[in-house]
Amino acid sequence: MTLFHSMSTVTYSTALAVAVLIWFGAGRQPLAVGMAFFRALFQSRQYLLVFIAVIAILFLNKYELHLENWLNVSYDLTAALTGWEGAWQAKLQASLPSDTLIGFTAIFYLVLFQATMMASFGIYTYAGNMKLYYALSFAILGNYLLAVPFYLYVPVNEAWYADSQIRFLMLNVFPTFEQHYRALSGINNCFPSLHTSLSVTMALIASRSGIRRWSIFAWINAIVVIFAIFYLGIHWFTDMVAGLVLASVSVYVGLKIAARMESHPHSGILSRSRNKLEPPSPVES
Repeated sequence: MTLFHSMSTVTYSTALAVAVLIWFGAGRQPLAVGMAFFRALFQSRQYLLVFIAVIAILFLNKYELHLENWLNVSYDLTAALTGWEGAWQAKLQASLPSDTLIGFTAIFYLVLFQATMMASFGIYTYAGNMKLYYALSFAILGNYLLAVPFYLYVPVNEAWYADSQIRFLMLNVFPTFEQHYRALSGINNCFPSLHTSLSVTMALIASRSGIRRWSIFAWINAIVVIFAIFYLGIHWFTDMVAGLVLASVSVYVGLKIAARMESHPHSGILSRSRNKLEPPSPVES
């Protein structure tokens, strides 16, 4: 059952998912939320610079693989960090043999994970909650800045690659994953799990939004993504634990920075942005 034929399919699916999630989370049509987001980019230099920083760190992650090849780290810490686990993912896969479940988890891993991140920026901006916009932005920056050194110097191979008993189920729905997606995710960039850390980061931030339905969805997304990294045969339990720690640290730092920005003498920028971007009626919680 092939769901994704190329990265174009993933991109189109993500764009559609972002629109649906914005409508769901903000309670407004995606175009109105998009207009609020672009107004914020032009009205606040601080807002724009933080957004540019987030985009820059995403590009840094893309080129991390080139830096990794240049450093040419030859050792492998897979057995040292995860050897105690065995091949329990194989037992999980054998106990739940379902094409539907494979497709469901792959959609969360490939599409809804990144769509939730994109939608979050628009939802918090439209709601006038600049504090959460900045908290999420700096938390994402923290996730990547803390994870990249581990990817460079603590190489841990993906579960299916390290143990032949574990199947890489992603290929069942995305046969060309290795050719099209692998350039964005190194085979030994497992520890910590960024899918875990970022999905939990988004859920923790959403919990402070006051938008109950969005908070519930963000936690469902995080739980399914964490299940997916195991069921699809990608990550180890050790990776997930490290991802939870990374999320906790990044969210704590992100909220602290956002709070300082609010109390900064130039926080008038935040106040003006909030007033201009306030939705015509309260967002339902």
